Amino acid sequence: MYTDRERCVRAVQSKDARFDGWFFTAVLTTGIYCRPSCPVVPPKPQNMVFHPSAAACQQAGFRACKRCRPDTTPGSPEWNQRADLVARAMRLIADGVVDREGVPGLAARLGYSTRQVERQLLAELGAGPLALARAQRAQTARLLIETTELPMAEAAFASGFASIRTFNDTVREVFALSPSELRARVPRRNPSARPATPGTLALRLPFRAPLNPDNLFGHLAATGVPGVEEWRDGAFRRTLRLPYGHGIVALTPNPDHIGCRLTLSDLRDLTVAISRCRRMLDLDADPVAIDDQLHTDPLLAPLVDKAPGRRVPRTVDEAEFAVRAVLGQQVSTAAARTHAARLVTAHGEPVDDPEGGLTHLFPTAEALAAVDPDTLAMPRTRRTTFTILVGQLADGTLHLGVESDWPKARALLLELPGFGPWTVDVIAMRALGDPDAFLPTDLGIRRAAKELGLPSTPAALTARAAGWRPWRAYAVQYLWATDSHPINFLPV
Repeated sequence: MYTDRERCVRAVQSKDARFDGWFFTAVLTTGIYCRPSCPVVPPKPQNMVFHPSAAACQQAGFRACKRCRPDTTPGSPEWNQRADLVARAMRLIADGVVDREGVPGLAARLGYSTRQVERQLLAELGAGPLALARAQRAQTARLLIETTELPMAEAAFASGFASIRTFNDTVREVFALSPSELRARVPRRNPSARPATPGTLALRLPFRAPLNPDNLFGHLAATGVPGVEEWRDGAFRRTLRLPYGHGIVALTPNPDHIGCRLTLSDLRDLTVAISRCRRMLDLDADPVAIDDQLHTDPLLAPLVDKAPGRRVPRTVDEAEFAVRAVLGQQVSTAAARTHAARLVTAHGEPVDDPEGGLTHLFPTAEALAAVDPDTLAMPRTRRTTFTILVGQLADGTLHLGVESDWPKARALLLELPGFGPWTVDVIAMRALGDPDAFLPTDLGIRRAAKELGLPSTPAALTARAAGWRPWRAYAVQYLWATDSHPINFLPV
């Protein structure tokens, strides 16, 4: 996108928010960089330079605009729809891997050399992994400075900086203000409005409009595991297992953002927690591009027109979802929740939730691998499937994560006993994040297809769905939404 200068200029001149996150505009005369929808008077085209990332702008010597705050834009949808090296690397960087394991750790997870990873990122994004991680740390630092009253030293280490000096230098370079000056610009909050729970932050998660919250929050709430997930006071709440500790998040749909209330046992997990919540809610999707493609099918078009902007409800833990997918095979939603709740009560780690009814973290694969199969209230064949899955997840034979190579992960899952196309595709869609995953054998999909006049046999429906690619996972959401199942309605 950023290499098409004419399109970029038009987007900036029209202040088109759809392109926020796709590219950034650096202004030669002012030395700042902005999002395309910046509210100020657009600069002259000859003074615009376009970059694919905030990190590239910073590396070129530009500082962030104080009006449009380009560091708070939704992420590029490119990293959700692609499974190549650069996309997998970007997902890992967003998950904080560079801060925890360094560039060698990033390369090892991707299965490439450090040089190859750096070369690919620099060629496509104009910045290497260290610069990209630095830009992310700067964004987290700004968040902590402006939304908390943490001492600056604590904010520095919580945002991933190794020293207070580096923290101060980076904030000054990126925002042209010192950390103290950044905090001084924020109106002082009423003491009575401060969170009562220590370690709690109130944030706003941006997204590209439109966003239809019905199936997104409806699905998460209707399939929620008691003790791990709940719908309370208009928000979806769940526990989070994080690199340095645990957390509890409450996500509330609003017309122009998602309200996010995070309680963390260790503030160093803030960046990772935000990244995983955004991924779970599919907030970096480009709904206009998706709906435009699906709208070309005359039988799908009325569904898109009726409720545009549907997202794919995903997960914060890929291994957890795979386990839950097995528990949900050939049983009702209520039965799947009951099975999962029993495992959580028996093997999950207890957490304290003074603001709600959450009680546990979902059990780790290692804890589930130690479960006696005879204690599981499910058919023998499914017990075998469950035991082999958690065993391979625990010993590392099977790894599911944001960096997973989608075709390879599919192939490994299909080799497991009890894993058919439906189970593999639902994991690919909701855990791995493949936007083109499709469920032609799903009963709800076949029923919806028949009612709409689409082919209802799996082979014929798959052939018809070729025109929906690469967004077939979103077509699944529109087809599911024709049913009256609770997953399709925002809880009240």
